[in-house]
Amino acid sequence: MRQPRPARPGRRMGWLLTLTGLIGWLASFQLTVDDWRLLKDPTYQPPCNISPVISCGSVMAGPEGSVFGFPNMLLGLGAFAAVAVLGLAVLTGARLHRALWLTLNAGTAAGVLFVHWLIYQSLFSLGRLCPYCAVVWTVTIALFWYVTLRNLRHGLIPVPATGRSRLALVLETHWMLLAAWYGVIAVLVLTRFWPYWSSLL
Repeated sequence: MRQPRPARPGRRMGWLLTLTGLIGWLASFQLTVDDWRLLKDPTYQPPCNISPVISCGSVMAGPEGSVFGFPNMLLGLGAFAAVAVLGLAVLTGARLHRALWLTLNAGTAAGVLFVHWLIYQSLFSLGRLCPYCAVVWTVTIALFWYVTLRNLRHGLIPVPATGRSRLALVLETHWMLLAAWYGVIAVLVLTRFWPYWSSLL
């Protein structure tokens, strides 16, 4: 008996994967370039070193910048390139297998957990805000959110009967919930560095 072919996802998901993958890759690439220049010249000042608070150099130089023994941005280069390729495949009409969607979901889940650990380290350990890192945080959260919702909508992630009404509500208000997620992070950034922000007023 032939296996049913996976349903073709909407073009919006294809655009989401392509754009977030591209944006995340560009941010990771810029971090990689700056990290390489810092290795060659410790006195090099990356263009993202804007102030004592907004800075990439100190973040890349710390142990938090190489959690697995190599620069974190190399993970981003590979992962975001794969996401962008999948997005282009979807846009050109490819039907991604169920296992591929679930693998992408697992990868984005791991990514979003790692990102939140990095957010905590950036705010409360390093006391620095890296602009390119913030771009990576933003696109990783969006990727996880919408890939998860897509898989829930298509039944790839089982939902108990008692939870279907809640899922319908989440699907209806998805952008507001994502905005609230970003809002919590923005409030943490605002309050953590309030003396600096207030000095700019």
